[in-house]
Amino acid sequence: MDPFLDLIRLLRPRAALLGRGLDAVGDWGLSFPSLGDLLFFWIEEGKCHLIRPHQDPLWLEKGDFVLLRTSLPFTLTSNMDVDPVDSVAAVAAKEGGRLKLGSGQDRPISLHMGKFLFSIGNENLLTGLLPPIVQIPRRSPRLHRVHDLLSLMESEGRDPGPASEFIILRLVELALVEILRTPASNLSEQNLDPASRGLLSGLRDPVTAKALRAMHENVGHEWTVESLARMCGVSRSAFATRFRAVVGASPISYLLRWRMALAKEALQSGTARTEEVAFSIGYQSASAFSTAFTRAVGCSPSRFAESASRSK
Repeated sequence: MDPFLDLIRLLRPRAALLGRGLDAVGDWGLSFPSLGDLLFFWIEEGKCHLIRPHQDPLWLEKGDFVLLRTSLPFTLTSNMDVDPVDSVAAVAAKEGGRLKLGSGQDRPISLHMGKFLFSIGNENLLTGLLPPIVQIPRRSPRLHRVHDLLSLMESEGRDPGPASEFIILRLVELALVEILRTPASNLSEQNLDPASRGLLSGLRDPVTAKALRAMHENVGHEWTVESLARMCGVSRSAFATRFRAVVGASPISYLLRWRMALAKEALQSGTARTEEVAFSIGYQSASAFSTAFTRAVGCSPSRFAESASRSK
C-alpha cells in the first residue's frame, strides 16, 4: 500500500491548463493572489525572483521548474523594487495567448505556466499533505522527464486522437507523481522546517512511514496512538511528537482527515450507501459516521452526496 499513490488517485488530477506563458523584458513584475491553486512554471529563458510572504526570495534561472500551491500570494519579478501587475487582471485583459510585460530589449525572460485541477470534493487534501512549493533545479536528472510529460500532454491536447482523454489523464498523473516525488533534501537537512511537513516528508521518515502505510492499508482499524507507536517500535510520546513534526498533524487527526477524504470520494461517486461507507472506514454505526462527517466537512453525508450529484 502506497499512501502517496492513494493521495494522487483520490485527488484525481484531470487536466493541466497549458499554453499560457509569459514573455518579459527590462523591469517587470507579476503578482498572483491566494486562490489555493496548484500552479507550475518553468523558465525557458532568462532569470527572475519568486517572492512569497515571510520567506526568503528564490532566484530562478533558465531551466528551473517550480510547482507552487497558492495558499499564499506570490510574485514573479525582475527585481524586488518593481510594482507588479495583477495576474488576474492581466490575463483577463489579454483574452488568451502569452502575457507580455516590460519594455526595451535587456534581460529577456520567457516562461511556461500551467495549473493542475483536482477532484472538487478533496481539494483540501492539498493543504497540509502536499508541500507548499517544489523546486526542481535545472541540473536535476528528473527535470527532462517532467518536461517530456508536460510536452506530451500539450501535444495530445493540441492534436487529439483516439483515446486522447485517457492518455492525457494518465500523463497528468505521471507528471504530478514525477514532480512531487523529487526530494529537495532529506529530513536532517530540512531540520523539520514547517514548510517541509506533509505526507511526502512522512513517507521519507522511517518511523512515520510505517504508521502511514499501516493506516492506509487498514483505514477501518481502531488505531490509537499507543498501537501505532508500539508497531513502530517507539514510545507513545516520541511517536506523537515525531509524527506531528514530520507530517504536520497528529496521527489521529491525519487518520480522521484520510477517512473523511475516502468517505467524500465514495459519496461523490454514489457507489455505496451511507451505512456501507461508515463501516468501510471504521465507524460502527451510520449515526456515528454522520456526526463525525458533519463536524469535519460542515454538512451531513446525505447533503454532501446530493450536492455532488447536482454538480456532475
